[in-house]
Amino acid sequence: MARYIGSVCRLCRREGEKLYLKAERCDTPKCAIDRRSYAPGQHGQGRTKFSEYGVQLREKQKVRRLYGILETQFRTYFKHADQKKGVTGENLLQQMEMRFDNVVFRLGLAGSRNAARQLVRHRFFTINGKKVNVPSYALKKGDVIGFVASKKDKFPVKTALESMKGKTPPSWLTFDYDKNEGTVLELSSREDVTLPINEQLIVELYSR
Repeated sequence: MARYIGSVCRLCRREGEKLYLKAERCDTPKCAIDRRSYAPGQHGQGRTKFSEYGVQLREKQKVRRLYGILETQFRTYFKHADQKKGVTGENLLQQMEMRFDNVVFRLGLAGSRNAARQLVRHRFFTINGKKVNVPSYALKKGDVIGFVASKKDKFPVKTALESMKGKTPPSWLTFDYDKNEGTVLELSSREDVTLPINEQLIVELYSR
């Protein structure tokens, strides 16, 4: 499967804001965008004013990079969002939020979406008791996310459960600390997306 294998810090610098792709490191003085708050490359400190198309493109790229999705897959998500009833931009964000890797991250079981994706691919989790290793799997209301029994004593699992103490997942998710299971209470809504995203710009871009 194709995936981005370059420096994720370059992505934050390209978008001009923290995308929190490296978990706790993003809140330390080592954060690349704090040290070099300009775009990467030899022309990174040059012209920064964008055209209308450029603003729309940057917004689309930012959302793609936040959720770790490549262009072809993102276009497919947009096509499905456009065909559904409701507001296209909100439908698109809902699809992003309901991805398996994003739900694992939002539950607090991984420090970043990249880390969550890796855990999913290495079969650390189950959905309704069945092993699933597809990061893009779309979760539904009532789905239960648990740990694979043979993985419960692994370091990533212990670290995740320890880091979750004192944290509260979004209102559309809940986590049972006794069973070590997370449940999707309802589908994510636009109000649940706290990221600085203007989805209307993406709709305008694809409507050209």
